[in-house]
Amino acid sequence: MTHPHQRLLIIDFGSQVTQLIARRLRELKVYCEIHPFNRVNEAFLREFAPKAVIFSGGPASVYAEGAPMPPAGVFDLGVPILGICYGQQVMMHSLGGHVEGGHGTAEFGRARVTPTDDRLPLLEGWFAEGPEQVWMSHGDHVSKIAPGFQVYGTSPNAPFAITADVSRNFYAVQFHPEVHHTPKGAKLYENFVRLAGFTGDWTMASYREDAIQKIRDQVGDRKVICALSGGVDSSVAAILIHEAIGEQLTCVFVDHGLMRLNEAEEVVTMFREAYNLPLIHADESDLFLGALEGVSDPEVKRKTIGRLFIEVFEKHAKAIGGADFLAQGTLYPDVIESVSFSGGPSVTIKSHHNVGGLPEKMGMKLVEPLRELFKDEVRALGRELGLPAKFIGRHPFPGPGLAIRCPGEITRDKLEILRRADAVYIDQIRKHGLYDEIWQAFAAILPMRTVGVMGDGRTYDYAVGLRAVTSVDGMTADYYPFTHDFLGETATRIINEVKGVNRVFYDCTSKPPGTIELE
Repeated sequence: MTHPHQRLLIIDFGSQVTQLIARRLRELKVYCEIHPFNRVNEAFLREFAPKAVIFSGGPASVYAEGAPMPPAGVFDLGVPILGICYGQQVMMHSLGGHVEGGHGTAEFGRARVTPTDDRLPLLEGWFAEGPEQVWMSHGDHVSKIAPGFQVYGTSPNAPFAITADVSRNFYAVQFHPEVHHTPKGAKLYENFVRLAGFTGDWTMASYREDAIQKIRDQVGDRKVICALSGGVDSSVAAILIHEAIGEQLTCVFVDHGLMRLNEAEEVVTMFREAYNLPLIHADESDLFLGALEGVSDPEVKRKTIGRLFIEVFEKHAKAIGGADFLAQGTLYPDVIESVSFSGGPSVTIKSHHNVGGLPEKMGMKLVEPLRELFKDEVRALGRELGLPAKFIGRHPFPGPGLAIRCPGEITRDKLEILRRADAVYIDQIRKHGLYDEIWQAFAAILPMRTVGVMGDGRTYDYAVGLRAVTSVDGMTADYYPFTHDFLGETATRIINEVKGVNRVFYDCTSKPPGTIELE
């Protein structure tokens, strides 16, 4: 099987930052995929045909029984390999070196790496002004390097911080170049892909062409219904599929009663007027809100909403004379976060995403043309497809909508308060020119009521929490540092303009890989 792009394989050994390796490579216009070590066997390697391989970090010890290992054949592919942290230790262990634990050589956090006298093309642009800062995270350490390897960099607790067997194009580092605490890490990846012969052929123009052809090959002359939420992902997916198959596509916008203020009207108007797409506006708010009545468990909420979505799509698929495919705006982070690297059940992060497949009784296959893309790549594809800037730049909005911004029981009254508070908050952000600086901002109605004094009277009303984060791809995020003036002005407006709110809080927590949303 031939592939349209040069491909790099990242073998995942369970590091929390493996996704960042992929991000760095995609930024260099190199197509890569992350696959758990236990799914990469000799047959997989032959089919994937990587031009280079990276071993990620991980929490295990290579000398422990059952430690994660790559297939032996990976070293016989004749392609460059880069081992990172645990990946370095795996490489040494597999090729005749030795790894030990303890003995005071653990190293966590910032460290300085000093070069040896030998130069290495992988390190071009490094050490121009002396030792380089890197980010270490290892308990074990390499005590003996494998035959054929040389040392090119050392740190106080890692005598083999950078090693390489140049004749075989095998490179291994004990630190994490992908994190921003290793300032020149991106340069190391750039050097690696250049040494591996990548030409940077991963562009949105080429992706668009490939994706359109794949959609046509998959669908043929059959019908597709697309789950259109009006968010960036589903909008880009809908336009891309429409470009591929035209009138064979029908979009279904499910208004589940959990949308933001005036959102349903805006989405429907844009797609009907600007794109002339076949679009069904399914107002199913009574169905969804009825099923959610009395439900407070967040996981039950998500699964209820997911089940009802499928039922609604099934109904409308029949109404258009039967559709063989359901299109979704699933992204690569959704796929990664729903797969466990160990092969066991993954930690439940996004149970409302249907990345695992569809109920068998539905009899429909999935079309997911964005499942290889990160969020910022979807935006780039949206620009390539000519979507309006205001749509491409929209903050992400989750499939379950306001249900996961309303902890505890959902009621129509609480949703109305939440809609209005959220609208004031976003209006404030736009008025202050901050919308495009922020990756996602939203209000949440908290499951508590507090006593307050407004004028001469006591109130017993809800508290609202505000969240705003900066991010590139949604895999990690940091809170946005609003000024006290902005927060004071916004809180005053919400309390004055939204009946039912008498307290406003701002959430100042960052986000590791996990979830930005409240529930």
